Amino acid sequence: MIRFFGGKGGVGKTTLAAAFAVRQARRGVRTLVVSTDPAHSLGDVLGESLSDEPRSVGESLLAAEISGERQASNRVAEVLEDARHAVPREVLPAVERHLRRAVDSPGTVESALLDRLTDLVERTGRDWDLLVVDSAPTGHMLRLLSLPELLTPWIEGLAHNRKQARDVDRFADGLLGEVGPQNDPLLERLQNRRRRLEALQSRLREDARVHLVLVPERLPLAETERAADQLAEAGVSLGAVLVNRVASGDESGVLARRRTQERAVLARVRERFGGEETGVLTVPLLPGELTGVADLAEASGWLQSLDPPGPREA
Repeated sequence: MIRFFGGKGGVGKTTLAAAFAVRQARRGVRTLVVSTDPAHSLGDVLGESLSDEPRSVGESLLAAEISGERQASNRVAEVLEDARHAVPREVLPAVERHLRRAVDSPGTVESALLDRLTDLVERTGRDWDLLVVDSAPTGHMLRLLSLPELLTPWIEGLAHNRKQARDVDRFADGLLGEVGPQNDPLLERLQNRRRRLEALQSRLREDARVHLVLVPERLPLAETERAADQLAEAGVSLGAVLVNRVASGDESGVLARRRTQERAVLARVRERFGGEETGVLTVPLLPGELTGVADLAEASGWLQSLDPPGPREA
């Protein structure tokens, strides 16, 4: 099972993702919650120091914060190692300079982040039962989810061109009576990455649900509606839409006037998403800050309707 929590920055998606993960762990579901947001706050919400590698933060609960830049550096180092075996020595310095500059490219960072997410998805069902992803703000999340479909044909083209070049080299070697290396690490890596992306794309369409989080305001609502349309185009299923920080209705003054706006937004959310199988879930405006596993567990009852089957219910 894979659950993404996404939405406009500042709507509380990290808190809700963490609370959901804590709730599932308390139910006995082996859960990993990870942040892919460059401005990580998952560790702050959990009250834990986190890194790229999942670590235990409670019974049946693991957590991690993925650094796209660090993943990009690791990925470029791997590609450079392949290049040392695949390109002429005299052009290697230029290749190395190009790859080093590529680390700072947003496309490289997102691609490396996708590779790390692929690793975690592949381990879901084996090392943990549930993967909860606290995504970057909506635009970044949508690009990340669409990357498998975008990258697959591009990598297929690279692999095809590389294979043709290797076939020409082998033909030339044969004419000269030479025997070149039979294996091609670069081609093998391209083919392996294509297979993994295809598997990830299939897994996301079959097992993933995206919970879009918003607060009852017009701008987050507009962004949520656009995101839902783009997710549908990408073939990724929408989970329950979560409206966070909803006022209780007994406020006065400024909050009472705000309540009128909230009613209008909630009506539109229910009209747009209420007919979906997943529906709409409202989370009230809660006092104080929710930090630490204990606080999150106490507040997680509001997310009960999102529960997947537990170990005893599956």
